[in-house]
Amino acid sequence: APYSFFNGVNEKPPMLMFSGTAHKDSVRNAQETGEFVFNMVTRKFAEAMNTSCAAVPHEVDEMRLAGLEAAPSVTVKAPRVKGVAAAFECKVIHVVELNDLDGRPVKQTVIMGQATGIHIDPAFIRDGIFDTAGAGPIARCGYRGDYTAVSELFELVRPTEAQTQELLRRWEALK
Repeated sequence: APYSFFNGVNEKPPMLMFSGTAHKDSVRNAQETGEFVFNMVTRKFAEAMNTSCAAVPHEVDEMRLAGLEAAPSVTVKAPRVKGVAAAFECKVIHVVELNDLDGRPVKQTVIMGQATGIHIDPAFIRDGIFDTAGAGPIARCGYRGDYTAVSELFELVRPTEAQTQELLRRWEALK
């Protein structure tokens, strides 16, 4: 299903993670099958994503309930959501059951996976690069159900070795 509690965690190879409560099918399915598909949620799919997170019995197909169509994947058995701007087929590499500071389980699981297949809607390719702002993914911004839609990007180029050396010289001067 489309998911909002996710993040990229590595570039080469591409790895993603998502987090969900232990009773959710997405978590259980990833644990049992060793694979999952991350479907990028855009504003167009926001309501369907929200519908798919309802706490319904295991036998209820949340994709169908949300009015989503499945599309076949290539490297995993799990289907992807038809029509999304981007989907990443992933094989599970880590499952982390979260605990609080006292070691008590919090009933939240983090699933990390390595992308083995990537599908990108060609409508969002600009000069050979995925146009993230053009696709308009949404991001969860809080605990109440607050979201934002990405509509603008800016670039921050990582410091070069020479710039890093200059930063270290500045640091020495500050001490």
